[in-house]
Amino acid sequence: MSAVASIQRDLRGAVAAEIVAPTAAYLTDETEARGLTGHADAVALPRTAEETAEVVAWCYAHGVPVVPRGGGTGYAGGAVPLGGGVVLSLERLDRVRSFDPLLWRIEVEAGMRTAEVRRVAREGGLLFAPDPGAAEQSQIGGNIATNAGGPHAYKYGVTGKWVTGLEVVVAPGELVRFGGPLRKDVAGYDLKQLLIGSEGTLGVITSAWLRLVPAPEAAWPVIGFFDGVRGGAAAIERVVGSGLPVAALEYLDAETMRYAGATFPGEVPDGAFGVLAEADGSHDEAARIRADLLEVLGEDALALYAPETANEIATLWRWRDGLALVVDAQRGGKASEDIAVPLDRLGEAIEASLEVARRFGVPAASWGHAGDGNLHTTFLLAGDDPGELALAPKLSEALFELALSLGGTISGEHGVGFVKRNWLERQLGPRAFELHTAIKRAFDPQNLLNPGKKA
Repeated sequence: MSAVASIQRDLRGAVAAEIVAPTAAYLTDETEARGLTGHADAVALPRTAEETAEVVAWCYAHGVPVVPRGGGTGYAGGAVPLGGGVVLSLERLDRVRSFDPLLWRIEVEAGMRTAEVRRVAREGGLLFAPDPGAAEQSQIGGNIATNAGGPHAYKYGVTGKWVTGLEVVVAPGELVRFGGPLRKDVAGYDLKQLLIGSEGTLGVITSAWLRLVPAPEAAWPVIGFFDGVRGGAAAIERVVGSGLPVAALEYLDAETMRYAGATFPGEVPDGAFGVLAEADGSHDEAARIRADLLEVLGEDALALYAPETANEIATLWRWRDGLALVVDAQRGGKASEDIAVPLDRLGEAIEASLEVARRFGVPAASWGHAGDGNLHTTFLLAGDDPGELALAPKLSEALFELALSLGGTISGEHGVGFVKRNWLERQLGPRAFELHTAIKRAFDPQNLLNPGKKA
């Protein structure tokens, strides 16, 4: 009997969770286009936190790596089992454990889809604000594990800002809780925050307490078009400097608009750089912010588009949410990262990232979360050209180098995973990286929890 079959048989006999043979669906994430495909000995599908703990305990006792997995929508290879072991999929932990609309809180299990969390909150008149991409596929546990962002992180913060407590399986297979349904808690070290963004390297998140807020009565987007990167960057800085509490502040460069302009619900001036902002709040507050936005953006805009009806607004956001798919489809392949820089270096970073494309001789488009200084510059590669596809790692590394040279970070919201692991020490510096590694050893002394990622 092979070692793989033996692990499946022994694990199946020892735990209550369903154990199945690995299939392609559990061996990749969105970095598959770069040829990043893993291999595993088994896939575990627990239905409860207790079953999850059983799997981790067996793996820890037998020296078998454990790779936690959410919806598989990551862009850093964080859920790819590169060294074998057991893929621990949380997809069946998908229940609402409690929902208290009058107390603005909810506890959900890690496998619940992010969009479903938002829908449940909305049905109670409340808002769970984090809105990362692929919300219909991504799971809340994965979003917490990567501390995912999104367009509305500018006002509302990344996913971790909404977590008040976590239930986690830690080595060697114990179920523990950090925080809970609390508004304030300063007892002890903030271990909850260590787990947020840890990408499954410190423990396996099984449920989370999330805070909610009343849903805004109105939300009105405004998009302005400007002459080039510098004009757009100046408009972004004016919005920030004016103190307007906009909910989202996005940018879309001229190449992005060239690829996606045909489906934009308004007129787009040729060669224009777009700045998208959203005003929300009570009807009166949103109307006031929207009017101020039109004034601030309108100072030197080539054109403004300000939809008013619910259908027009929904159409605009659907267009924005579909940008990546439209751009990615242009040549069949891509390299894209999520670097972030200080806001005053945003224009410089966009231009420099596009210069990287020119240096390598490939087309590129850039868009991102402008208010957070978060770039998603995408290099378009010919999907049928192995030579171009082989450039992907070099293009990504050029972006990491650029981010660090501008005082930025190698990851604004997607995490480090496998793709960026060799760059973390360069960003943190020797002593900080040593402390970072010591935390990993304290939580996972055998290095079995998602090894080779993050740390």
